[in-house]
Amino acid sequence: MLESERRAGGTIITEQVDGFLVEGGPDGFLAGEPELPTLAAELGIADRLVDQQSRGTSLWNGTELLPLDEGRAAALLGIEATKSEIAAGFRSFATGMAEPVAALLDRLAGKVKFAQGVSGLVPTRTGWHIAITGGSAHDADAIVLALPAFTAGRLLEAVGASHARELAETPYLPSITVSLAYRAAQLSRPLQGAGFVVESPVRLRACTFSWLKFPGRAPEGDALLRAYLPPQDGDPAQIAHAQLAAILGITGEPLWSRTYHWNRGLPRYRADHAHRVAAVRKRLRRLSPLAIAGAGYDGAGVSACVRSGREAARQLLKN
Repeated sequence: MLESERRAGGTIITEQVDGFLVEGGPDGFLAGEPELPTLAAELGIADRLVDQQSRGTSLWNGTELLPLDEGRAAALLGIEATKSEIAAGFRSFATGMAEPVAALLDRLAGKVKFAQGVSGLVPTRTGWHIAITGGSAHDADAIVLALPAFTAGRLLEAVGASHARELAETPYLPSITVSLAYRAAQLSRPLQGAGFVVESPVRLRACTFSWLKFPGRAPEGDALLRAYLPPQDGDPAQIAHAQLAAILGITGEPLWSRTYHWNRGLPRYRADHAHRVAAVRKRLRRLSPLAIAGAGYDGAGVSACVRSGREAARQLLKN
């Protein structure tokens, strides 16, 4: 298994900071989706799953926080799910979303090679020759190409999957997340629900009350907020603090903050996305065993990525 980065997990990043549990990417998954619980059971960590504690989302209209239908809140945040799926809430892991990643790495000990970015693919009589950035290479009988669409499209076009470069046209929206820690006493207004979205998101898109949403995210007497910002000039942490202080009545400065930049964050599918992906997969059948999987094709959530990867493996095992 080849990993282009020096760590596994992609957009899943969990950090432990002074007793706080900080998520840089996704902080959970829809409770009604079976993929993560099934995977957790296979990895022996099913008992590590935790349920959402605080429910409900508000809307900041510029002057006050108002109750908001959860289905509308999900739509505003780009979460693709039905109202009933949202109503079932979210789940996560006791020590964050990186927990199943760590368990998978333990299961694959010695089989994952890091800092192995793929620069080219060459079909052979028995499979594939994989060129690695920097000059090394590997041979494989089959490939699951779990890369963003903008990278996979170029590689697939080069090996003869005509029009695969169209996958690179899938837009990936940039975003910034900022986690800020406070003493609970610094928040002068009582909070309800799991967070809020902003009606006119010029400086701030949304905020999650992380320490209320899932257990174990902050020490007793402390609070952890996660702000979602669009790209903009200035220090994201300072902007997030100023916005949240005005909305939530926060006094004083944060204990600390962590900022995560996602220059190419979640993909946003176009109307003909499914047709394009299906067409590329049809062309791939003419090549040596190769399948594509990931957020750029079959759904952007963590559960969708697990489902996509399993399906890719099943398709290759049929050959």
